[in-house]
Amino acid sequence: MKETWTLARRELNAAFDSPTAYVVLFVFLLITGWFFGNGLFLEHVASLRTVFSLAPIIFMFFVPAITMASFAEERRGGTLELLLTLPVRDWQVILGKLLAVTILLWTAIGLTAVYALTIAGLGNPDNGAVTGGYLGLMLLSLAYGAIGMFSSSLTRNQIVAFVIGFALIFTLFMLDKITAFLPGAIGGLLEYLSIDFHYQNLLRGVIDSRDILYYLSVTLVACLLTAYNLARRPE
Repeated sequence: MKETWTLARRELNAAFDSPTAYVVLFVFLLITGWFFGNGLFLEHVASLRTVFSLAPIIFMFFVPAITMASFAEERRGGTLELLLTLPVRDWQVILGKLLAVTILLWTAIGLTAVYALTIAGLGNPDNGAVTGGYLGLMLLSLAYGAIGMFSSSLTRNQIVAFVIGFALIFTLFMLDKITAFLPGAIGGLLEYLSIDFHYQNLLRGVIDSRDILYYLSVTLVACLLTAYNLARRPE
């Protein structure tokens, strides 16, 4: 784990030494704060529902943008081969990069706690829904990050990596939106595979182990596919 954490710190330092991390945090808080403020001051609705509904869509764009350079840029610049020849295993590299992305995203999520504190000071929020919403966002961002890294491992081009990552995340997000046009068994399968279906379950305050297992499974599969791509590199 020491090597993994060292790699994660390397990635985080690179992110915070450039405008990347600050832009992500600022824009995320700006967008969610705008809609939260509108609901609170204009509609007089003290709720985090808007924030929880917007965050997955914002991350749909942000996460591929953050992860597109994870492997693509290192592969293009020739530093990936150097990194993988160091005394670290491929899975440690993958986990280190994923940990860095996750910490950045969870920091953005954690900063929205000021909204929750505001609502708590104004009334009696549904603590179950708030807890489920934050847990859902944390798990969803973890899965998004793993998918984005897998996409980056497929190509040397960052733009291509972004497009692939966005397409994969968007597809998983939309799967449960087309079930009405499909037969029952297929519709049920696609609904279960939808990343938003499980998020909506958690958003209702229903913390089900099946939803947690789904996100962990998506993360694991994406990481395994990334490891497979790295293992196929030329010797």
